[in-house]
Amino acid sequence: MWGVTPSAFGVLVAAVFFGLSVTPSMVPRAPELQGGLGGVVAAIGYLLWWAVVSGLRWLGLSPSRPAPVWLSQVSIVTAAGIMLVSVWKAAEWQASIKAVWGLPPVEATAPVQIALIASAVFIGLLVLGRLFVVVVRRLQRRTSRFLPPRLAQATGVAVALALFWGMIDGVAVRGVLRTIDNGARLADAVIPPDLDPPISQFVSGGPASLLEWQDLGRWGRRFVVSGPNADDIVAFWDGPALEPIRIYIGLNARETPSERAQLAFDELIRLGGFDRSVLVVAMPTGSGWLDPGGMDTLDYITRGDVATIAVQYSYLPSPVSVVVDPTNGVAEAQALFDIVYQYWSALPRNDRPRLYLHGLSLGAFLSQETVPLLDLYADPIDGALWTGSPYLSELWQMVQARRNLGSPAWRPRFGNGSLIRTMNQFGGLERFGADWGPMRFVFLQYGSDPIVFFDWSLAWDRPDWLAGQRAPDLSPQMRWIPVVTLFQVGLDMAVALGTLGYGHDYVARHYITAWAETLAPEDWNAEDEARLAAHLADLVPR
Repeated sequence: MWGVTPSAFGVLVAAVFFGLSVTPSMVPRAPELQGGLGGVVAAIGYLLWWAVVSGLRWLGLSPSRPAPVWLSQVSIVTAAGIMLVSVWKAAEWQASIKAVWGLPPVEATAPVQIALIASAVFIGLLVLGRLFVVVVRRLQRRTSRFLPPRLAQATGVAVALALFWGMIDGVAVRGVLRTIDNGARLADAVIPPDLDPPISQFVSGGPASLLEWQDLGRWGRRFVVSGPNADDIVAFWDGPALEPIRIYIGLNARETPSERAQLAFDELIRLGGFDRSVLVVAMPTGSGWLDPGGMDTLDYITRGDVATIAVQYSYLPSPVSVVVDPTNGVAEAQALFDIVYQYWSALPRNDRPRLYLHGLSLGAFLSQETVPLLDLYADPIDGALWTGSPYLSELWQMVQARRNLGSPAWRPRFGNGSLIRTMNQFGGLERFGADWGPMRFVFLQYGSDPIVFFDWSLAWDRPDWLAGQRAPDLSPQMRWIPVVTLFQVGLDMAVALGTLGYGHDYVARHYITAWAETLAPEDWNAEDEARLAAHLADLVPR
């Protein structure tokens, strides 16, 4: 079946799978990625057909006569027709996503690129499949000398699978990950010649800091030198303001999570972080990045009367970290929260800052993992803002699964709203049946964010976020397709960045609303929110 000349019926099934793969998903896909996805999914379709036919043959149920030539010819013509219609419709389907995202239409040459790339990928995988069959048959012939026929066949398949998986995982996958890790590690260590150490005494790496400039890491250095200073905040509010405190500990600053947490705490004490009105324990993304949209808005809303403390736990981007080792930073997050919370909870209640948690993407998941809800009842923190919580977050999954009847999965309403509320760029923080309790947990997520809504069950079950009313930033033409949707959304996770305000690219104006709800600043009003949104309208993540 995996012979040099592909089966006409297998090609027909592959064409059907290809056609399904180019239907719209959560985010727009470039022709190169769409072509690659189409080729992979088409190969999966061919593999499924081959597996079914091989299974029937093994059971002795395959037809004794070959199919008529005319039927094979009809299959090839039909497959070609499906391919042509699919690549023609692909532009329309991708345009349906771009339309709701406000992006320009698809390029005219996109269908040709998709077809060529998909064909190349499909043929490459077909050759790999042929090689697999050759190896299986050779192993079966050798083992049949001393094993019963059926057992020899099973042994050949098992050994071939082990060999191929060892090559794929041990050579290809690990090689790619090693390259990504080495590249990220080098980028983290490079200090641009135009990036000088801060002169502010209120940030890590500044005068009298416990850290050397190089120990902050790439994104830590950006974090402490960016953002508004006291003069900027004074100018915006036309009133008094403080210099925000920003503390960041790079991955190379100390050897262990507990040592890095202790160093961060020592910096917090040195800079007087517990004397501020607001203290935020922030977990960065997998690469160590903290979104300026979230951090700068925090400094403005608090009028600089805030201390933010963060520790790096990885070099890898969040989409890679989520796949490779999503629990890598749990120890880091737990150590940092424990040391801060233990000291904070020992302070007099009337003489300590309000304590909040924050995290974006993988950082949101790690931040949530540090919250011992039962322990906090005795001395609760003040709240948290979690942005783009990834699908592996058990807390986020619980909020969706136990949402109030009638509320959509992409913006669930949980309980009476006294503990948890969710929002996206289209709202969601409207008044609930009850006022906020002592803790305010706010989830900010976009309905088109695949990192938030991916799930392995997409292979066999339609997700709730595609049932009924869907998020306005999802294509109205997106449909759930068994197996195919899993691959589509999986690929979407890798390309979810690039369009501000959609996918996994969160913007300042939505952080403003979320932080205002979380912090409940005094005398805050809609006019203040609109002014700050206009002031930060040009803020682009960097």
